[in-house]
This record gives sequence, C-alpha cells and structure tokens, in this order.
Amino acid sequence: MEKKRCTAVVLAAGRGSRMESGVAKQYMLLRGKPLIWYALHAVEESSVIDDCILVTGAEDISYVKDEIVAKYGFFKVTDVVAGGKERYDSVYNGLAAAVENGTARHGDKRCAPGHDGYIFIQDGARPFLTEEILQRCYDAVRQDHACVAGMPVKDTVKIVDESGFASRTPDRNFLWQVQTPQVFDAPLILYAYERLMREKERLIREGISITDDAMVVETFTDCKVRLVEGSYGNMKVTTPEDMTVAEALLVRQAV
Repeated sequence: MEKKRCTAVVLAAGRGSRMESGVAKQYMLLRGKPLIWYALHAVEESSVIDDCILVTGAEDISYVKDEIVAKYGFFKVTDVVAGGKERYDSVYNGLAAAVENGTARHGDKRCAPGHDGYIFIQDGARPFLTEEILQRCYDAVRQDHACVAGMPVKDTVKIVDESGFASRTPDRNFLWQVQTPQVFDAPLILYAYERLMREKERLIREGISITDDAMVVETFTDCKVRLVEGSYGNMKVTTPEDMTVAEALLVRQAV
C-alpha cells in the first residue's frame, strides 16, 4: 500500500505554570537541549513523518524559528504558528496551517480511507517519542482512521463523589492512560475540530471539558478511536519533579 502523507502538529504553546519557572517549560534545558528539541528530533528523524507544523506562543515565533528550528536544523518544520487560549485552540490553529499546506481537504466529514493523509498531534513536552510508537500509530490509523497512543493503567482507579468519597472502582482491565501522538485521517480531525470551534461556547456553558483530540472525534463524529501501545516511558513533563525523572531516563538511555 502506498504511504500517505503524514503531518505532525507539535504543540508548544503552553506556559507550563506548574513548572514554577520563569522560562516556558518547552524551552527549559534537558541534558543541554530545550525540552521541545526531543519531540522535534523524533519527528525529524522519522521515516513516518513527512512534515511538521510547530505551534507556539505568538510572542515566541521569531525566537523559535531562529533558536530552535534553524539552529538545530529541523527541516521538516514547514511552519511555526501561534497557539490559542486553550489546547484545542492551538490544535485548531495547527490544523489550519496543515490545510493551507495542502495536507487535508476542507470540510470532508467522512470517516473513510483514501483521503489526503494523516495528522499526528504530539505534545511538545513529551521528550520520549520514538520511531516505534510513530510506526505503530501509522499502522493503526491506516486501518482504523483514528488512534491514540497510550498504556494500560497499573494502579487501581477510584471514581469519587462531590465530597471526595469513593463511589465506585472501575475495572482497570478497561482503563488506559492516554498519551500522544493522537493520529487521525486529516479530513476527519479537521471536520471534528471545526464542529468544536462552532460549538465550544455551548460546551463551556454545559460544563463539558474537552481534554484531548480523541474526545473531539468521539464527540462530533461516529468514528471509533483505537488505543495503540505507546510506552510507560512516554511521559509528559509538567512539574519540576518530571524534569528530574526525564533527566534520569535520558542518562539511562545514554549508558
């Protein structure tokens, strides 16, 4: 089967308030390189990914183009665009740039094969993206049109009530911890996000929180989302403690 075009939308627009740093976490140094370098490096070296849209803060675009993309030779990054207030706003801006670059066709809502390629949405704060994860996601999206990387949870999970008391314990055999990349037929994810943008005020009024890209597809289309094995090491760096863990993992990998 002929390989379709694969575009990565890498998200690096957040300010990382939980990092307790004056520097946005995506630019903090991890083993001598900015945190965002690791996800972009995986994309750059991948045989799966053809091009990349990098989403960052509007005020950081010039810095990112000069000090990240050009400095480290990330030639697959075809555009650096401004993010938005919420994560889903940033994703939508990345998708819009992908459309302008010809990756997807506007307004096609069908969940079917044979369209214009795939979108890989990746957190820039996940430094342990691998070629193996990208390949597994590519194989899954070709078959199922929508997939997300993740891993089965190891711990027991409790559902709590409004007062903080345990109300039930779901069977952990059916629980996964969701990661990125989250990968979709390009027209499918574009259609779902266009619906979200039109209806987000209603969702806010109704107290519905959209927390990942799979949820956008689940909410606005009838396409099921496949869970694909990522890695327990495919962590997201959010807190100072996470930086310490990531440093230790990188040291272990280098041995």
